[in-house]
Amino acid sequence: MHWQTLVTNKCLGCKFTDCVLVCPVACFYELEGQLVIHPEECIDCMACVDECPVHAIYAEGEVPPEFRSDIEVNATEARRVQESGQGAIETKKDPLPTAAQRKADLGY
Repeated sequence: MHWQTLVTNKCLGCKFTDCVLVCPVACFYELEGQLVIHPEECIDCMACVDECPVHAIYAEGEVPPEFRSDIEVNATEARRVQESGQGAIETKKDPLPTAAQRKADLGY
């Protein structure tokens, strides 16, 4: 499986959407608690990596071992959301109410 850039579960409970504003191809999809990147739509431009306030986005090959399972989560969930008819998220939204605490808990 070719993988590009992915959102790890560090996003869970935050859902900052700074990343979607810099994405040139609209490959982010929204789950209830976090965002995911669709692997076939991502062009691996890496513009989003530095935009995340909690550093939840990693480039291919740079994913820490503890987040390897998120590779499959991104692919599965992005496809599921897309197939349900929900479009990609392209506009900035308010983060989740738990975002400030989650960001602090993650040390950012």
